[in-house]
Amino acid sequence: MAEIVGTNQFRNGMHIELDGGVWRIVEFQHVKPGKGGAFVRTRVKNLDTGAVVDRTFRAGEKFPRVHTEVKNMQYLYESGDEVVFMDQETYEQTALPRESVSDAIEFMEPSSSVQMLAVDGQPAGIQLPASVELTVSETEPGVRGDTVSNVTKPATLETGATVQVPLFVNKGDRIKVDPRERRYISRA
Repeated sequence: MAEIVGTNQFRNGMHIELDGGVWRIVEFQHVKPGKGGAFVRTRVKNLDTGAVVDRTFRAGEKFPRVHTEVKNMQYLYESGDEVVFMDQETYEQTALPRESVSDAIEFMEPSSSVQMLAVDGQPAGIQLPASVELTVSETEPGVRGDTVSNVTKPATLETGATVQVPLFVNKGDRIKVDPRERRYISRA
């Protein structure tokens, strides 16, 4: 018997069964309008096709939860349209299609550790840590005297990802980045 979860139990990264397929909740928002019933605005990703869809559910709607297994893996290399990972316990290698991990790959250095999600024993995607430390490979220099707070500039990281950083960050600096929100946290 599958566990049933209501919309009030939704969490980012949770997997639910929807329309006969397995979907991962990318993000969700509970909305309580002044008039009418509450609802949950959700962005879900289909694990089979990789399609990301916006869906709205009534508050209290229930869905079967799909349990996932998490394995610690090491990112090895890219091979054409596949990305190869190695299980850190059994040294078994697993390849995932590049498009299924394209949003995460730009924050991974070779030999970095990630968590691989497995649904019913099949690899389904990866989870990055809450923060990664990367070196800024390219950014415009900050102008002296330009010290207005909350002003940002784009910076390209060593892995090719682009994030917005404060003006004081320079080329060659190591910074801490949240890969899930693609956001600068601090200097490393």
